[in-house]
Amino acid sequence: MKNPFLDFRSLPYRKKEIPLERIVRAKQEVLEHIVEGYLRLVEEEAKDLVWLVEHSRVVKAYEAALKSIRDLHYDQDDIEEFCAELDSSHKIPYMISGPAGIYISALVNHSEEDRIVLRLQDYQRVFHFLGYRLPEGKTLVLQGDVGDFIGAGLSGGRLVVEGSTGNWCGAGMMRGEILVSEHAGQKTGEWMRGGEIHVDGMIRSVGKTLFGGRIYRRGRLVSPQPIGEHT
Repeated sequence: MKNPFLDFRSLPYRKKEIPLERIVRAKQEVLEHIVEGYLRLVEEEAKDLVWLVEHSRVVKAYEAALKSIRDLHYDQDDIEEFCAELDSSHKIPYMISGPAGIYISALVNHSEEDRIVLRLQDYQRVFHFLGYRLPEGKTLVLQGDVGDFIGAGLSGGRLVVEGSTGNWCGAGMMRGEILVSEHAGQKTGEWMRGGEIHVDGMIRSVGKTLFGGRIYRRGRLVSPQPIGEHT
């Protein structure tokens, strides 16, 4: 019986690139662009050797971050990969906590996804400024304890912290909602203008609100203080 495959012996063999390889390579290129943008931001912010939390400086860092990622296409997995790189420092020689969180916030706010979950509980580093300027229509879930200024300047989004926050949670928030499943630090809601903060655990201290906003602890309104109650 004739071998039915003999007729194909003379055909040239062409190695096909596995689509998965292209996907992995594209992911690596995206991460490299994200890291490069962050390093440019840090180099600019580190010129003074120390990074101070000032409103003008925070806004400047955020605008620089948006400029770096403006034409970049990425998703939640890329953001998480960048967080892991920040934690391990394999590609990133140094990290400034403030700009790092602001840069991650810009990635979240500029992404096409409406809901993003960041699993931070296994990281050694503490991230600050996550949820900065989170816009309306966006939900950000942070799994694990986080640092200071979480949800600062919140602009209508929904921020869920499955853990505890540091100080100044919701500072300067405009509108939206912050849910904290455990504890919040000092000056919670400082300078907030609107929106709501709900904390299921303890609040070390409540900040001074400017024009509005409500802070609840275990479902009970603590700021503004209900009429007839005293500290």
